[in-house]
Amino acid sequence: MQTIATQSDRLYVLGDLFEVWIGDDCVNLTDGSATLYLDVIALFKNYADNQGELFFIHGNRDFLLSKDFEAATGGQLLEEPTFLSLAGQKVAIMHGDSLCTDDVSYQEFRTMVRNPHWQSEFLSLTIEKRLEVAMGLRQQSQQAQSEKTSEIMDVNSQQVVTFLEQHDIDTLIHGHTHRQASHTVQLNDRKAQRVVLSDWGKQGFYLSIDESTADEQIGNKAQNQTKHQTQNQTKNQAMTKAPLDISAIYFD
Repeated sequence: MQTIATQSDRLYVLGDLFEVWIGDDCVNLTDGSATLYLDVIALFKNYADNQGELFFIHGNRDFLLSKDFEAATGGQLLEEPTFLSLAGQKVAIMHGDSLCTDDVSYQEFRTMVRNPHWQSEFLSLTIEKRLEVAMGLRQQSQQAQSEKTSEIMDVNSQQVVTFLEQHDIDTLIHGHTHRQASHTVQLNDRKAQRVVLSDWGKQGFYLSIDESTADEQIGNKAQNQTKHQTQNQTKNQAMTKAPLDISAIYFD
């Protein structure tokens, strides 16, 4: 946030910013986690106040981000999918879990927790009870994942094709699966691109897009000192107007 993001005019966070988010009042937790929440929120608020526009999409771990979080960060929560126009191309961004339709049990869970009634009931619980429930659900999820094949937890190829054709998408950008790659997808009469973002382990990960050319640049925190400087030099030499860099960042 203090190095790479400062080069951008817009910043999109595609879900799972936090390991768990049990409601916007979780910044009041007394177990020490509130410090992390508040530190991250402060970084985003500084970006929104002094750098550029800030956007978030819900993930499968932070689907309860809401209005107070928006106000605290200065960002805006977007619907999923969200469509962008970049250099004449139609781009779709999303978290990506909705495409994993082979994982039936997960889709059932997703439908449940995204239901406004379920969310209202959950948020009516005490913060301590919500944390207890969330930790239980997380343990169940980890156990379920250990019993599933990697293919089941990946996106469904036909679902991707259907989405791209239905919305006439040139490029789809998503996270969730942790399988960073760029795929060419054959449609009926053309080809499209699917870009998968990485998770965050010991180092960060970002995707930067130059609006004027739709060129993509992928990097991580470890590469920032050398690669990003080279990228900036190339941009400055090639551009006659300030580019719009869109960094799609996926945390997990």
